[in-house]
Amino acid sequence: MHIKRLDWYLNGAILFLCFAGLLSLASTKPDLFWPQLVWIAIGFLLIIFTANFDWRSIVINKQFIWGIYLIALAALILTFFVAPSIRGVRAWIMFGPFNFQTSELAKLALILIFSSFFAKEHVGIANVKNIFLSSFYFLILAGLVIIQPDLGTVLIMFGIWFGYLLVSGIKLRHLIISAIIFSIIFAFLWLGALQPYQKQRIVGLFVPEKDPLGINYNVIQSKIAIGSAGFFGKGFRQGTQSQLGFLPEAQTDFIFASFTEEWGLFGALSVLSAFLIILTRIIKMGLRADNNFSRFICLGAFILFMLHFVLNIGSNLGLTPVIGVSFPFFSYGGSNLLISSLLVGMIQGTRVYKRF
Repeated sequence: MHIKRLDWYLNGAILFLCFAGLLSLASTKPDLFWPQLVWIAIGFLLIIFTANFDWRSIVINKQFIWGIYLIALAALILTFFVAPSIRGVRAWIMFGPFNFQTSELAKLALILIFSSFFAKEHVGIANVKNIFLSSFYFLILAGLVIIQPDLGTVLIMFGIWFGYLLVSGIKLRHLIISAIIFSIIFAFLWLGALQPYQKQRIVGLFVPEKDPLGINYNVIQSKIAIGSAGFFGKGFRQGTQSQLGFLPEAQTDFIFASFTEEWGLFGALSVLSAFLIILTRIIKMGLRADNNFSRFICLGAFILFMLHFVLNIGSNLGLTPVIGVSFPFFSYGGSNLLISSLLVGMIQGTRVYKRF
């Protein structure tokens, strides 16, 4: 075991976010406290366990990379047939009292296959063939996610693919072509795939005064919770919006607003600082990595966590549509926590087995 060689600044920031989330759950959803504590314990053990493998020697095996991708593909197909409808979305496979969101595994699969692909092809990524091939890896998984329907996950998957393209030195004309292609795809989704409530949420972003008791209700309550908090907040179990049920999804989509209402600007800055430490430590490990695959794994993790953060905080502040995206290590839920922990463990494995 290489416990001492792990990045404990990174691990400490993760634990801080996890326990801040637990504190919020203890206030707003006490029945979810213990299940989340179990997920956190499993997630942290997963970080330590995966960090003790030299992933460089494993991922050079194409069978491993494609195995994860095909497992994610099969899981998404299975979800389409067996997943129950939860709030209009068929995204979770049930395992007794537990459920797993298969699209989280798809994000990990994309990061792994893109890290392998771009590590080898980044010199020739300007080749249109490579751009279309990488987009195919994205589209085949995204197509299965959009029919769930889960717009938030599709946007994150697109962001992962697009982020890899940008860092890999894509030419401007190819970037413009890619933007045009996906603008056409978005138009198709708007006309034929997006549900009415998803369209309304996007419209509500640009017309914040529209339907204050409907599509903009969540964001309005979130802004009230954050704006009324003050510097030190209202105190544990004293938040009016969350305690009286005005703020929906206080344990997931709007946990930041719920936490800020009770712990104020001080609590919000503490959470944001912890998340900033996570991002900076990942960047630092990526810059110090001794091979392209390790660098791209760090890049994928950075993009994934940043997109989750931007979309979650943005929805709390009314800057992005409310599309059900969690705050990594902070929001309630086991699927995102376990996949995020696995990814962090892999990143730290590149640190443990690197020659500094």
